Amino acid sequence: MSTKPNIHTILSPRLLDIYDVSNSIVVIIDVFRATSTIATALYNGATRVIPVDSVDKCIQIGKNTGGITAGERDGKIIPGLQYGNSPAEYPREFIAGKTLVLTTTNGTRLLHMALQCGASEVVTGSFPNISALCDHLQAQNKNVILGCSAWKDRFNLEDTLFAGAVIDKIKQHFTIHCDSSLMAENMYSLHKNDLKSFIRNTTHWHRLSEYGLEKDLEYCVTPDQANIVPIYRDGDLVVA
Repeated sequence: MSTKPNIHTILSPRLLDIYDVSNSIVVIIDVFRATSTIATALYNGATRVIPVDSVDKCIQIGKNTGGITAGERDGKIIPGLQYGNSPAEYPREFIAGKTLVLTTTNGTRLLHMALQCGASEVVTGSFPNISALCDHLQAQNKNVILGCSAWKDRFNLEDTLFAGAVIDKIKQHFTIHCDSSLMAENMYSLHKNDLKSFIRNTTHWHRLSEYGLEKDLEYCVTPDQANIVPIYRDGDLVVA
């Protein structure tokens, strides 16, 4: 009888280095809003998204590639960059055929950490691409680490809720001996019928809604709006 691969959930980037990621697929989760934006841009025809962990690098790579530079700090476009971190900014008629160079506070940082730790594959996940992601994880039949980007290393509800939603969909194909995964799934099953009202309790919702981003945030918890799998290859996130 074949043994099933494992799923672990990491609730903050601070916890990544206590896991062996070398033979695992690491899923980068940054629901509000980096991974929702990445899936949306690629779904709408971007040729690639280049995730970078600093503003200077973002500007430089934008110049070198002719790409669109994007990033926010505290809900505002960073001076020197062209666009923000809203999925709504990247409709097909704007982004198709273009390169997006993206820097974010939490998600792009965790992605680079996972690569440095030797992850065998890095993909990104969000509610808009949850079904495509779950199909992909099932098909690979490898250990999975669900990496919550959190907020400045502090636990956040929305990323953990998404990890729970993934586990709920694919748990019969995996072995789960991981309390953070059990907690995430339990939280999701308690709130899956009222996600949009539950998510309004989160600190991130309060932080971002002050900038008038409620529509954005509701989109970010709506399943299957951008059903592709962004996978990291040679410096770029592309459609798997």
